[in-house]
Amino acid sequence: MAVKLILLIAFFAVMIGVGLSTRKNAGSVDGFVLGGRNVGPWLTAFAYGTSYFSAVVFVGYAGQFGWKYGLSATWVGIGNALIGSLLAWIILGRRTRIMTHYLGAATMPDYFGKRFDSNALRIAASVIAFIFLIPYTASLYNGLSSLFGMAFNIDYKLCVILMAALTGVYVILGGYMATAVNDFIQGIIMIFGICAVIVAVINGRGGFIGAIKSLAEFPSDNPVTMGQPGAFTSFFGPDPINLLGVVILTSLGTWGLPQMVHKFYTIKNEKAVQTGTVISTIFAFIIAGGCYFLGGFGRLFDSEAIYRADGSIAFDAIIPSMLSTLPDLLIGIVVILVLSASMSTLSSLVLTSSSTLTLDLIKGNIVKDMKEKQQLLIMRVLIVFFIAISVILALNPPTFIAQLMGISWGALAGAFLAPFLYGLFWKRTSKASVWASFVVGVGITVLNMFIKFIASPINAGAAAMIAGLIVVPIVSLVTPGMNKKKVEKIFSCYDEKVEVARKVALPEEED
Repeated sequence: MAVKLILLIAFFAVMIGVGLSTRKNAGSVDGFVLGGRNVGPWLTAFAYGTSYFSAVVFVGYAGQFGWKYGLSATWVGIGNALIGSLLAWIILGRRTRIMTHYLGAATMPDYFGKRFDSNALRIAASVIAFIFLIPYTASLYNGLSSLFGMAFNIDYKLCVILMAALTGVYVILGGYMATAVNDFIQGIIMIFGICAVIVAVINGRGGFIGAIKSLAEFPSDNPVTMGQPGAFTSFFGPDPINLLGVVILTSLGTWGLPQMVHKFYTIKNEKAVQTGTVISTIFAFIIAGGCYFLGGFGRLFDSEAIYRADGSIAFDAIIPSMLSTLPDLLIGIVVILVLSASMSTLSSLVLTSSSTLTLDLIKGNIVKDMKEKQQLLIMRVLIVFFIAISVILALNPPTFIAQLMGISWGALAGAFLAPFLYGLFWKRTSKASVWASFVVGVGITVLNMFIKFIASPINAGAAAMIAGLIVVPIVSLVTPGMNKKKVEKIFSCYDEKVEVARKVALPEEED
């Protein structure tokens, strides 16, 4: 217990120390929200990765999908690395940085407002972000209850309040730079932690070959395996169609999440894009691949501890059950790992929520003339507000909020992904198509809560994203486009000439 407490106290002390040391970077709106658009490759890549993977992934998704799909759940981690990280950086990174800098956009709703010359779009986007980021924020505490109960035998409420309060302190003090630096530290902890845990857990089940053998012997007459011998060790698992839906939502979905795309706004230079792409992809392979690979062995830890009173499986209890037999030092590292994953994502979400509400809804609409100091003050107050709401919902989740947590990712990505992506690349993207994507993305995921026309909310979210990618070009072609001169002026930012060193690009002609 002493070892675990020392690790926990040291971790919290470092987080607060970083907040204090980065205060000088948070004196302006640009510095507080974007780090002055001067964030290097390592910080940007780790900020992206740690915002991507939270306790929801490590405790919730890894346990749930590992239980359902066995080792084939590792495909989710591979998809997260290749689609959610590598392709996101290659396709979105550079263009997002160039266009948002040219437009002077600090948030995703701000981008929609300025790219499509519509204050109404900016307000609508900020409202959607506000509504669906709050339950997403509250969901970050999922799984911490079982984990902290196993490690410390302390009240879950105390854990939630402590984690939320410390996250709020360092974000309020240092803004984006405090978040980025802490994300880097937390990312290092996550890498070493997941590697150590995988080795320890598998060794406890007879090593890699022994664990695979035990998992392959799961009876094929069980309905879950659909009659497939060795289903949980097979290449695509017992249910490849639903597995594909999980891969699409958790990988492609990041392209439309405000807190993820925001990382590209802050990139410093070309080197940061190139290096960040590699670092972010490797980080995702290790963290996401490791989490889902570990979860794939969940059925080897079937015990009474993972079942609720009604006989249903508590997926959040599977990973803690796997870890309960580890040495105290490793359990302490796991607790720090999960706290790192949760606090990094929480800090990103509350910063995104507060900046969006302040800059896109309150400024210029409710308060016409808002000075910079007022903007900073309101953002800091809203950070406290968002964290308080997330704590309240996490401690006393009403039924509709619990349902909303499951569709937050799908609604946000379904509404924002397509118009954001097409807006970066296609001049013909129309204002009406953005509205259509907002309606389709939110409509499909919310209606599915009540009508259940798609059995899995994960698949509903994936369907919402795909629908947006189809709807935006169709509506754009049949509705009036944007003012051509304005669009040409915006897209001219990509054609601006820059000089680079010979080692970066060879000249067209040699002397």
